[in-house]
Amino acid sequence: MKTNFEHSLKHVLIHEGGWADHPRDPGGATMKGVTLATYRRHFGEDRGKDDLHAISDEELSKIYDSGYWSKCRCDELPAGIDYAVFDAAVNSGPGRGVKWLQAAVGAKQDGGMGPKTLAKVTEHDPLDILHYMCDHRLAFLRGLSHWPDFGKGWSRRVEKVRITAIEMARGDSQSISEITPSVDYEIVRRGSSGVWVSKLQEALKIHVDGEFGNDTEKVLIGWQREKGLEPDGIAGRVTWQALGLIA
Repeated sequence: MKTNFEHSLKHVLIHEGGWADHPRDPGGATMKGVTLATYRRHFGEDRGKDDLHAISDEELSKIYDSGYWSKCRCDELPAGIDYAVFDAAVNSGPGRGVKWLQAAVGAKQDGGMGPKTLAKVTEHDPLDILHYMCDHRLAFLRGLSHWPDFGKGWSRRVEKVRITAIEMARGDSQSISEITPSVDYEIVRRGSSGVWVSKLQEALKIHVDGEFGNDTEKVLIGWQREKGLEPDGIAGRVTWQALGLIA
């Protein structure tokens, strides 16, 4: 619905994380889920990484609104369903997000949010729609080749979306001020120290001292190779997701 965009965006951003610029990441520099290529497409080819890193709330809203929320006509959907479609669109593409809604309400699954789909939505219980969408979203993700590596994070995101969307549909959604982002992370490598090194060591089931030395690097490289990830010995977003520590 029209008043739910900003609230829904704050929930989406909890899962999208902060700044990431791993040299081997094919997506390149990313801030709050926005890649440099997307940022340039909206605000000019002359924009650089520093501009992306300092992206304003207004710029962020414009990108997520035009690329996902408005494209899926979420303003015309009931509370809760709008957020579930929005998050699915951000995570798996607008077309797929709409198709999951269409499947839930028995509309033609063409990926386009038209008047027939919107009319069908009003014929069903919102909670039934939300459960159906989340169940089918999880089924789709389980069928992806990287599920063994990233399934923990993906499952956690979908279940959080389910809970939050149901709260919105019931009109008792949690205040955004009470939400603690769980996906902020640090990129750590040999020489790093601190809490995120300890988290890494705990996840790898090795001695925890908060110091990223040769032994931690060796174990991490072996684990990355086993999971089919780039064995670079650096714990960045992809590694954290594969460990199930961020969504």
